[in-house]
This record gives sequence, structure tokens and C-alpha cells, in this order.
Amino acid sequence: MSLPQTVTDAPAPRRGDWREIARVWSAFLYIGATAFGGPAAHIAIMRHELVERRKWISEQHFLDLLGATNLIPGPNSSEMTMHIGYVRAGLAGLLAGGIAFVLPGMVITLALAWVYTRYGTTPAAGWLLYGIKPVIIPLIVAALWSLGRKAVTGPLTALVGGLALALYFLGVNFVLVLVMGGLAVALGRRGVRARALFPLPLAGVGLPAAAVTGSFNLLALAWAFFKIGALLYGSGYVLFAFMQAELVERHRWLSEQVLIDAIAAGQMTPGPLSTTATFVGYLLAGVPGALIATGAFYLPAFVVVALSNPLIPRIRNSRSVSSVLDGVNVAALGLMAAVTWELGRAAFVDVYAILLGGSAALLLWRYQVSAAALVILGAAGGLLSALL
Repeated sequence: MSLPQTVTDAPAPRRGDWREIARVWSAFLYIGATAFGGPAAHIAIMRHELVERRKWISEQHFLDLLGATNLIPGPNSSEMTMHIGYVRAGLAGLLAGGIAFVLPGMVITLALAWVYTRYGTTPAAGWLLYGIKPVIIPLIVAALWSLGRKAVTGPLTALVGGLALALYFLGVNFVLVLVMGGLAVALGRRGVRARALFPLPLAGVGLPAAAVTGSFNLLALAWAFFKIGALLYGSGYVLFAFMQAELVERHRWLSEQVLIDAIAAGQMTPGPLSTTATFVGYLLAGVPGALIATGAFYLPAFVVVALSNPLIPRIRNSRSVSSVLDGVNVAALGLMAAVTWELGRAAFVDVYAILLGGSAALLLWRYQVSAAALVILGAAGGLLSALL
């Protein structure tokens, strides 16, 4: 079995062309409505849809955007949609890609929050996740294989990727792993001066000690989620630790159980797990709270991507800093492989789940079935298991 070959970037569209903006909107609305499984799965689905099927950008360009995304704060998979939207249609494309990707999950989460406030629970959807998780794993493995062939250029990058995988399981902070990977490749190639190695951000991974206190109001809600969005590093799962610290322990706006229910709602819906912000906002202040919490959380990501995206080609054209980016890329793939292992252990819980995953792998590699079709297959398989 062979994976599709790497493609080159499609001809650059004219920035601001409304037709290209519409294409970006429709593509990410489609992906946002079908992308279950967390950040690693989202990245794999984007690569499958935009690199292989639509040929919007090359494998290397996608990899560079992924590396840059891992080094800036904010929700990673959402920022990838903003980066790609910016490449295709400028600032309007950045806005279209980011909003369209979040919108389906946000609307569904809002509906779940409405149900929750009236019935005290969210609709059971364990069967849905049970069926979808196994079929997502082959997509992630395919992305790792294809991106890895581009990122691993020799023994040095292979070693860095392997060490990143090992350091993840040893509990080393993932931002530190990424920076170490970049430095290791740069130093190993002997072409990097020391002063070129340190502009990479080493932001803290916790909320500041000082915080807004007092009774609840919409401004305090906006500030709380703005801080979380501005300081969040890592996958959407890290978001939950930030919410625990900010919403439960500091402000005491939510109980532990309500936060767990909000997290479950985010996992049950397609798109980014950070739509949990929508759920929490609705519980605290209805529809205005949902919109404010979601908008405040994503605002820093839109700003950071708009500022950082134009720098990526310059980084790639600089031999010294390009080596750092190569190291970050391969370290990010090592971390992605580690997350895939954990997702696989959670997904393949019995023989039926293994058969679902195997069927999805066959359909993907033999017939190149779309990610959306695989998600539908998984959901149908989960429903069948519930009926049986």
C-alpha cells in the first residue's frame, strides 16, 4: 500500500478575491463539521483534505505552518485553519478559515448547553465517540507517515524526533521539547550562530498569579477567557487545566462536576475542543455569555497568527533559522506520534473497535476515501454497536 505523493503549492490566488474567501469558508466549515478526535486528528484531516485532495499547499509548507503553530500560544488546530486561510486569501481568509472551523462545533455546543440547563445533563453520545475514535487513528497515522518523510531528512532529524517521543512519555514540558529539538538540529548542522537561536518564544505555561476577582459580570468573563486564549500552550486538552484553575478555583463560577460536563460537551462535538468555552459562557450568561467567552478566547489566536504568518517564508529562507524550524517540525511530529499512541489505546478498547479501525485504514489507503466518509462510517459503526 502506498500513500499519495507530496504535492507542490497550487498557484497563489489573488489576496482578497471573494471567490477564494468563499472557498476557504466552505472548506473549513466542512472540516469543522466533520473533524472529531482532538487536535492531532484535526491536523490529520486538514492535511488529507487540503494537501492531498485539494492541493492548496505543499507538504513542506503545511509542515512549516504546523511547526510555527506549535511555537505560538493558542488552540493549535484552530490556528492552523487561520494560517492556511491567510495563505490562500490574506487577512479575510484568516478570519474566514478560523470562524468557519469553529462555527459548527460552537452551534452544536450551544444547543447542548441549552439542553443541559433544562434537563441537568447532556445527551448521551458515548456510542458516537466509541465508533469515531477508531476510524480517526488511520488518518493520523497517514499524516505522520507523509509528514515524517518530509521532516526526517537524515539521522539527526530522526534522532530528534525519537527523543521528542521519549521525552513526552517522561513528562518533559512539550514547549521545552520543541525548543530543544530546534536547537539540536541547528547546532548539529553547524551552521547556526548562537545569537540566531534564541528569538523563539519560551512563554510560561500557567496563568498569572494576579487575576480579576469579585462577583461575576460579562467583562470579567471576557477577561478570563482572553487570558486563557493568550497563554494557552499545547493541545485542546491542556485547556481544561486552565479552566479548572481560572473558573473553578479562582473565580468559583463553576463546580468541578459542571466543568466535567462542559468538557464532555466539547468532546462530543466536531471541531476544536475549545468550544467548551461556548458551553461555559452559556451556562454563566446565556447566549451573550457564550458569544463573549468564545470570541474572547479566540481573539489572541487571530492576532498572533496575523502577525506571525508573514514571517514564516523569511524563516524558511534563512539557512540558520530554517534549521531551527526543521528541528521544531520533527520534534512536533514526535510529540504527535506520542499523542497518537495514547489516542489509539483509548480508541481500540475491544475487537469491534479494532475491526472498525482496520476497515477505515483499508478504505483510506486502498481507495483514498475522504475523512468525512470515514467519520460517517465510524458514527454508523458506533450506532450499530449500541443497537446490538
